[in-house]
Amino acid sequence: MTALHTAIAILVVVLLILVPKVEPVIALVIGSLYLGIATGLGFEGTINTIVDGFGDIMAEVGLLIGFGVLLGSLLNSMGALQKLVEKLMRVLGPGKLPYALAGALSAVFPSIYVDVQLVLAAPLAKSAAPRMGRYGLPMMGGALSAGILVGYVFVVPGLGTLAVAGLLHVPLSTMLVYGFVLGPLAALLTTFLYGRLLRLGLWNADTDEVPVNEDVRDELADVTGAVMAPEDEHPGARRPLPPLYLSLLPIVVPLLLIATGAIADAAGVESDLLAFLGNPAFALFAGLVGAYALAKRVLTGERVDQAVTEGFHSTGQILLVTGVGGSLGAVIGKTGLDKVLSGIFSADAGMSTVVTILLVWLVAALLHLAIGSIGVAAIAAAGIIAPIMGDLAVPPAVLALAIGSGSLFALQVNSNFFWMFQPLLGVTTRGALKALTFVTAMASVVSLVLVIAVSFVV
Repeated sequence: MTALHTAIAILVVVLLILVPKVEPVIALVIGSLYLGIATGLGFEGTINTIVDGFGDIMAEVGLLIGFGVLLGSLLNSMGALQKLVEKLMRVLGPGKLPYALAGALSAVFPSIYVDVQLVLAAPLAKSAAPRMGRYGLPMMGGALSAGILVGYVFVVPGLGTLAVAGLLHVPLSTMLVYGFVLGPLAALLTTFLYGRLLRLGLWNADTDEVPVNEDVRDELADVTGAVMAPEDEHPGARRPLPPLYLSLLPIVVPLLLIATGAIADAAGVESDLLAFLGNPAFALFAGLVGAYALAKRVLTGERVDQAVTEGFHSTGQILLVTGVGGSLGAVIGKTGLDKVLSGIFSADAGMSTVVTILLVWLVAALLHLAIGSIGVAAIAAAGIIAPIMGDLAVPPAVLALAIGSGSLFALQVNSNFFWMFQPLLGVTTRGALKALTFVTAMASVVSLVLVIAVSFVV
């Protein structure tokens, strides 16, 4: 009965989000309450478990998410991504730009808040597309989809990465090492394969693209004018914006600090100073301080305050969804479902590593198809897997990667990202299904193959 009640709880969460469009936070708490009471935890035991689960996951990733969101908001306000892509276009030329864009979005600017990243990058992708020939727009759209969303679930400090690593208790330094290699590789391979399919006739400009007209151009200019403005005319700037290398330091320095701490730990070097500097919370805080100081220097006080306020608003929503995802996982852990699932997933049941990875991937993929949110699907899948993780013959980091891979699968019409992507790129619904839904399905499968490959060497 435990497995049945768990399935009902998850179905209730999915249906509440999908049909009456209940907020994920409310739906996850309702599912947690039902599961706890139905499986005999009692009223007090259920609510205590929900509270404890929320607190546990906040202790793991709360500061990381808060610092990361604020850091991203400040970098966005200074146009750092715009400058990076423009530099890549000048150096590499339009033909290689899709690969540069996918690589940069997944590795250098992994997303804390994907909607913001889309609004920043879409105008750049669309403006570069005419210079790339017949398939410029779908190629740039596919690179945009792969880069943003692969980075979101694989690369630190992407929110999906932080949340899943926290729920499965995977050291962030470990996720940094695996994700930094696997994420960009998956994004680049997906972009390459998608480009080959475009040449085979996947795209039809007449039905997949919205004809460009002045009204559309003006509308996009209104939405993204601050991003597209030249450095010396950037709204809110009181002096020329900083050069590219300086703009990137607030995100590069934290990654280097975390990587240094991970390398020192792996080499057996015991140093309080290195442990302090390599701590992810301190590293992201250092990046946040750097971004804030830089923003204060080049932007008006009003623009800095606006960026920080936007970051605080985003942080609250993200923390609540992540926290109640941890609550659901805690309730599942108290129900005894681990004993049921361990018999299905464990090596003792004759299940190979590959089959275990496939099942974990499938759980996350199905949740995403139903819920429409990559982040919520990843968190829910991690909550299901976490209680039985110790019984599996697969390292926790590989399980985290498999969840990230599955949660990518086929982002589609039940996601607000889909409906933002369509007008910002200038494609029809059919075009968005090809450049976003199909690309994320492909990225999910490509990354699954890479995760399985990783499982053989760890």
